[in-house]
Amino acid sequence: MNAHKIVVIGSINMDLVTSSPRFPKPGETLLGTGFHQYMGGKGANQAVAAARLGAEVSLIGAVGSDHFGQALLDNLRKEHVNTDAVRIIQDRPSGMANITVAEGDNHIIVVSGANFSLTPTDIHNEEQRIANADVVMAQLETPLDTVIAGAELAKKYSKPFILNPAPAQKLPQELINLTSILTPNAYELAISLGLSENLSPEEMLRQSPCQVVMTLGSKGALFNDETGAQYSQPSFTVTPVDTTGAGDTFNGALAVFLKQGLHEAVKKACAAAAISVTRPGAQGGMPLYKELEAFLTKQ
Repeated sequence: MNAHKIVVIGSINMDLVTSSPRFPKPGETLLGTGFHQYMGGKGANQAVAAARLGAEVSLIGAVGSDHFGQALLDNLRKEHVNTDAVRIIQDRPSGMANITVAEGDNHIIVVSGANFSLTPTDIHNEEQRIANADVVMAQLETPLDTVIAGAELAKKYSKPFILNPAPAQKLPQELINLTSILTPNAYELAISLGLSENLSPEEMLRQSPCQVVMTLGSKGALFNDETGAQYSQPSFTVTPVDTTGAGDTFNGALAVFLKQGLHEAVKKACAAAAISVTRPGAQGGMPLYKELEAFLTKQ
């Protein structure tokens, strides 16, 4: 497969994951069943997902000058992600996520740290990198004006800009206008566009001013094309072990296969996400290209 050049603008976190038989009630102390430390952050996750599927990936981000920061950089390089555009911030800790895994689901609290030191200037310093890309991706774990700067440069060079609007927040119209494909779940789409959460996914898509690929978890994905016509991609049946990072795997795969057309890209993104939930860890479950191909051959 020819290497697809992808630039990811986004967060780099250390994930501290606690396993429990159930989620604790407010004020309750539970004995957990396990603890693990994983490399994470939506930006880093999506970069690794794309790199494992064969893309040539560069990450624009920031880490602290702490032990976590060095470990995160070492891991990205091991995963063949170009880190030349990752800044090391001296006076801030690296980002971290506290994740509780229970009942086949997860609860996540993110502390931004160095991720919020990423500025529009950092993006403009990497203008040539974006100009040379095939796809530009971003999420919302870095400052909004930094994301907008990336979207503007993608527009300037006519590059598809994929925005994963998570954590959810109301999006300015300026950013919506610059976005080629929005990749929310139903909750994130409602918050992003100021829509009622009581609307059906289909109605949300009808009211969306830009093209949307909505992830529906175990139900697959719903998306529209440039004409507004809607399509559904069923999920692939697997037994989930850890859903952390499934959305990031989906986004990374979508960017890698976008050149094959949206229908094929969404199908392969759903398959990659399905594989990812069968293994622990946000990045640990992400498939290689040959694993994805083998999985699809068996369907």
